[in-house]
Amino acid sequence: MIVHLAGFVAPALALGLFMALVGPYLPGGAGLKYSFWMRAGMLVLAGVVALGAGLWGFGRDGKMASYGLLLVAVATAQWLMAGGWRR
Repeated sequence: MIVHLAGFVAPALALGLFMALVGPYLPGGAGLKYSFWMRAGMLVLAGVVALGAGLWGFGRDGKMASYGLLLVAVATAQWLMAGGWRR
């Protein structure tokens, strides 16, 4: 059970940590006012929620549409944390 849960969360964890790491170096990333761990936690949470929505909507894990939703959710969360709507 733990292995299945870890496999389900792994893409969101990897993408969330990666985006939290490179986020300050992206255009508009200077506006990030949260710590690394706060950004990483919010991005991973957004990713897990997106994957959960894909699992609920499709009835199974691993659909490419779920991974597309993961990408959109994490990018949107990063944009919101950077205050992208103000630019």
